Amino acid sequence: MSWYRNTVWFVKGLREYTRGGYESASKRFNPADVEVDVAGRSFLVTGANSGIGKAAAKEIARRGGTVHLVCRNKERAEVAKEEIVTETGNQNIFLHIVDLSNPKEIWKFAEKFQNEHKLNVLINNAGCMVNNRELTEDGLEKNFATNTLGTYIMTTALVPLLEKAADARVITVSSGGMLVQKLNISDLQSGSGPFDGTMVYAQNKRQQVVLTEQWAKAHRNIHFSVMHPGWADTPAVRSSMPDFYERMKNSLRTEAQGADTVLWLAVSAEATKLPSGLFFQDRQPVPTHLPLAYTHSPPEDEEKLMEMLEEFSQKFKSVSPG
Repeated sequence: MSWYRNTVWFVKGLREYTRGGYESASKRFNPADVEVDVAGRSFLVTGANSGIGKAAAKEIARRGGTVHLVCRNKERAEVAKEEIVTETGNQNIFLHIVDLSNPKEIWKFAEKFQNEHKLNVLINNAGCMVNNRELTEDGLEKNFATNTLGTYIMTTALVPLLEKAADARVITVSSGGMLVQKLNISDLQSGSGPFDGTMVYAQNKRQQVVLTEQWAKAHRNIHFSVMHPGWADTPAVRSSMPDFYERMKNSLRTEAQGADTVLWLAVSAEATKLPSGLFFQDRQPVPTHLPLAYTHSPPEDEEKLMEMLEEFSQKFKSVSPG
């Protein structure tokens, strides 16, 4: 049935995920939802030096928030920080250099961050789509290390800090691609069979949806959400999906349009009136499964995913320096 799921997802995407889909959906948006002052609130955005992460960080900075940019590349990150400060006039922009594919680095960063800062909102935006199977220095498949384990460690390590905050939120940027994947806990690092980077990425994004649902059950004082930004014209799309980009470039959303729901989930009072743990697109909750797609997982598989990630996480925490 994979051909069916892929076809349904692509046709659905042609209608909803493009710039035209955003423009249609935005007619029902209430501009006042995001016309808010968030001075005094602290936001951490991963992967914030370009694309949706930078666009979201910039809009939060415009509204007076203190923004922590977590980026891998120091040079590009410094350029992004300078751009955000210049365009918004907000000086409360801080830069942290962390490789989200390196779990030991994430632990070290999170432990230090908790001792020095407060945090109201965590935005898990960093991600990668590596089209050939690559291993990190820790022997982890790179997509899994960044998209799933990195997101898991960053979030769980900062939950104690978020628990202390008023109106705490965690937003994770997923993808509609996850709709074609059923959770597969038997091969988390894609070591068996042919390697398809696009499908590995989609599996990671399905895992992020499951993580969000599980976290929402476990941490009632924090509002968790996961979202699909639509198909946006970002550097990541251009480099990781060049064929897709060439075919769709005239219909892709802008980075700001892709980041709109991230901003809404991060700052709007309306967002937290909805239950924690939902999957959003264009400021509204949407289903996490296509009709007849057979992508539902038994609860024990979802619980097992959390157990496996916790085991990975603790393994790297135990050898974390500092």
